[in-house]
Amino acid sequence: MKEHTLEECVRHTLDRYFKDLDGEPTSGIWDMVLTAVERPMLEVVLEKADRNQSRAAEMLGINRNTLRKKLDFYQIKV
Repeated sequence: MKEHTLEECVRHTLDRYFKDLDGEPTSGIWDMVLTAVERPMLEVVLEKADRNQSRAAEMLGINRNTLRKKLDFYQIKV
């Protein structure tokens, strides 16, 4: 089985999204994609960091306050 990169998966999903639209107009793609990627990324990294926000922030390459704002935004409980 061939492994796919995250980039390939995103490209494939966006191609399928536009195909499903069948020419219908769309907007808000930026926010849609960022939300679809950011929430599960935060959840997985928090799990890998044993729910430790400082460690998760370090793994993500962001500061802890930024992480806390994102957790509040997505209503992710720690």
